[in-house]
Amino acid sequence: MNTRSMIFTLYGDYIRHYGNKIWIGSLIRLLNEFGHNDQAVRAAISRMLKQGWVESEKQGNKSYYFLSDRGSTRMEEAADRIFKLKPEEWDGKWRILMYTIPEEIRNIRDELRKELVWSGFGTFSNSCWVSPNNLGKQVNDLINKYDIAEYVDFFEADYKGPHESQRLVEKSWDLHDINEKYKEFISEYSQKYIIDKNKIHKGEMTPAECFVERTKLVHEYRKFLFVDPGLPEELLPPKWLGSHAASLFSEYYKELAEPASTFFEEVFSEGNEILHKNKKYDVLNHPLMID
Repeated sequence: MNTRSMIFTLYGDYIRHYGNKIWIGSLIRLLNEFGHNDQAVRAAISRMLKQGWVESEKQGNKSYYFLSDRGSTRMEEAADRIFKLKPEEWDGKWRILMYTIPEEIRNIRDELRKELVWSGFGTFSNSCWVSPNNLGKQVNDLINKYDIAEYVDFFEADYKGPHESQRLVEKSWDLHDINEKYKEFISEYSQKYIIDKNKIHKGEMTPAECFVERTKLVHEYRKFLFVDPGLPEELLPPKWLGSHAASLFSEYYKELAEPASTFFEEVFSEGNEILHKNKKYDVLNHPLMID
């Protein structure tokens, strides 16, 4: 598992709920559980600093890292999608983004494409992206971020045919491939869930082991953010496995949550006095803990 990607997972599922700031020593200790060495962690967090995802500060002789505004915004968006158990109701509208970004700034065009995929847009045709979800805020943020207002046009429209809306979905996303990925996730993690649930109830899993498994679970499940556009239920195929995967993720997460948080707090508190100055994150108030 990529070190930088794992750091994102730790910030999203743990650190941002504990004051959003962590001592580099604690971060290294946590990632040692997954086989990442000190040098790899320092290199990854340095890269994230240069990319603007995190910021740093010194307290005495200790270096602390915390999510930047950009990083916090991205984590909030990701969490909303990861912990959403059911698709949202569709308002029947389609959002269409079209652009003509010149070749001399193609690096911006490439970055924009990545951002659009992550947000849930699909490629309907060359330089034409569509989504049934209300992504107006995300589009405006991207326009401002890359300063491309003169190159883009954004529409909200009704589809008048001559085909059904599912035709737009088929042209813009490969739902069969996404469904196969969900099938693989369910096949692997349904077995792990049963095994770990029994171990936890028998007291055979340590908090450290629960921390590792919970982090791996979130790390794997969040990969769907890059492939699943989060389409409304009305546009999904009959045998869609996304909801099944979400339920499995939720139940497995609940089993691992408290002991995993216990281990995290032990490591975090070693070099983070800020833990005692901020309200602890209560796992029972987590979106997945509320029925």
